[in-house]
Amino acid sequence: MEYVRGRYSWVLRPLLIVYDLAIINLFSHYFLDFNYSKLYFFSFAPLNNKYLLYFLYSLIFWSLSTYFVKFYKVYRYSSPLFVLSLLIKQFFVYSIITFAFTGVFRSIDLNAFIILKYLLYSFCAIASVKFLSYYSLKIFRTVLKGNLRHVLVIGSGERANELKDVFTKKKELGYTIKGIYNDFEDDLNRSGSIEDCYKFLEQNSNIDEMYCAIDELSEEQVTKFIQYAEKNKSNIKFIPSRDKILTKRLKTDYYNYIPVLSLPQVALNDNFNRFLKRTFDVVFSLFVVVFIMSWLNIILFILIKLESKGPLFYRHKRNGINYKEFYCFKYRSLKTTREHKGTYVKMEDERLTKVGEFMRRTSIDELPQFINVLKGEMSVVGPRPHMLSYTEAYSKIVDKYNFMFRHNVKPGITGLAQVSGFRGEIESDFDIINRIKYDNFYIENWSLLLDIKIIILTTINILKGEDKAY
Repeated sequence: MEYVRGRYSWVLRPLLIVYDLAIINLFSHYFLDFNYSKLYFFSFAPLNNKYLLYFLYSLIFWSLSTYFVKFYKVYRYSSPLFVLSLLIKQFFVYSIITFAFTGVFRSIDLNAFIILKYLLYSFCAIASVKFLSYYSLKIFRTVLKGNLRHVLVIGSGERANELKDVFTKKKELGYTIKGIYNDFEDDLNRSGSIEDCYKFLEQNSNIDEMYCAIDELSEEQVTKFIQYAEKNKSNIKFIPSRDKILTKRLKTDYYNYIPVLSLPQVALNDNFNRFLKRTFDVVFSLFVVVFIMSWLNIILFILIKLESKGPLFYRHKRNGINYKEFYCFKYRSLKTTREHKGTYVKMEDERLTKVGEFMRRTSIDELPQFINVLKGEMSVVGPRPHMLSYTEAYSKIVDKYNFMFRHNVKPGITGLAQVSGFRGEIESDFDIINRIKYDNFYIENWSLLLDIKIIILTTINILKGEDKAY
């Protein structure tokens, strides 16, 4: 997710939107002569206030078209050519919308040349202010030293050095380098090692963006930087090596022809979708906790205590969204509560209790994770969280970009990989590669209906039994 600290876009963008809507409506009064006394919408009752109608029409369809064209998504690193391309795309889209107005509302008699003239004048006025604001911000950053972003460059390599030069030489972009950290001792420009960078970040919470040469960093190092970014609402971006084929999993921006990757705003993290999914999670989890776990806890407490000493619940650390660590709850199914690094429960495992074997075979041991869902650490459906040691081990097997993308959403109690046969013990690289593949497919194609389908398939699998449920 990309944070918006240190920007003026929260003020500038609304002002530009208001200005653009004012222009297209004021110019419609001047150029467009709606030649009729009464306006009919298809065969419905007549509408007399033609300009109010066009205002409402433009308000709705200008907002929709700019949203899909991403007309107001102009960043400090965006080139003038990119801004021009947005203007051209929006001009063509809104031209179609305007000409469609005469088709939707019969009784309108407007000359096509007049409409085209209206659109050209409107977009010239809109383009003038858009470029004026674009270059005014550049002058503001260069001359008045305002609207600056504090950044770190982490790692070395050709592209990292090129990006450092862009930040240093192009003052109009408004980037201030607060440190260059890598483990190459012969780099005279560096501020310190990667370990020094961690210490610097502990003492400074005002870093806006971190640019990491991802292929030079280990999974553990990347995880630490992502966790810092999440905690301090900073943006983290990645610099691929020159020979790396860019992945579609991550969002790619270009800084003076240098590709920079960042975690995208996936559908699951869209504000409305997040609210929808969270509401579903809370309602579903409350149902399970109140109507199932309330009486099941008593029965399992007695059965577990009769067979072995120890608590009813077992908790273990897992990586959640953006690698954030949390304690994942389960009903205790083993004779021990100690977590052994790198040891999945295997078939006929000696540590399993008899009631534990039944709970794992029927997935009852996972039910306490609905408490994690209510706490906001997990979701009902999503990628399954791994042990911390496995997170590090699997990242060396799976492509780093694909593995990192998986941690862009909350983990789930069940998921697409689990209902597709890739659950439980990882016996070969094939298992983890396909688990990540299904997890990423789920993230890219999420819908509430897909969640419901996965829950139904999970229930069916529990009832009929699964080979890897042990």
